[in-house]
This record gives sequence, C-alpha cells and structure tokens, in this order.
Amino acid sequence: MSKPVIFTVSAVWDADAGVWSGHCDDIPAAADAPTLDELLAKVSAMTLDLLPDNHPGVDPAQVYLQITALREAQPAA
Repeated sequence: MSKPVIFTVSAVWDADAGVWSGHCDDIPAAADAPTLDELLAKVSAMTLDLLPDNHPGVDPAQVYLQITALREAQPAA
C-alpha cells in the first residue's frame, strides 16, 4: 500500500468578488468558487488531470487535498 500524498490548498475569501480563491503550487492549480466545497471539487478535478504530468508515479487513489482557509472574523449576528 502506498503512502498518502497530501497537497495543501491555500484559500482566501475575496469579499469583493464573493468567492474563495485557492491555489496549490505543488500541483500546480488555482481556482475560484463561491463555496469551499465547490473550490475543493474544482481543485480536485484539476489535481487528477495534472497529476500524471507533474507527479508521475503518484497513485491517484492515494492523493488527498487539505484546505487551509483564511477569512476575516465576522461578529455574531
């Protein structure tokens, strides 16, 4: 069994655009989406597409994505 390969996606909320902007230089991939779930879906698809060219020999079944998200704290409503 292969060891898991974990890629970290850094995401930042863009309040002006109303989207999460995320990137991972190790894949390399970048995308925008209105929710973190949609961002994860986009980056996941990109990762699997780019994996053979950028990380040959890595089993796609062993790839995991970790999101680190940054957003300004909001007061409780």
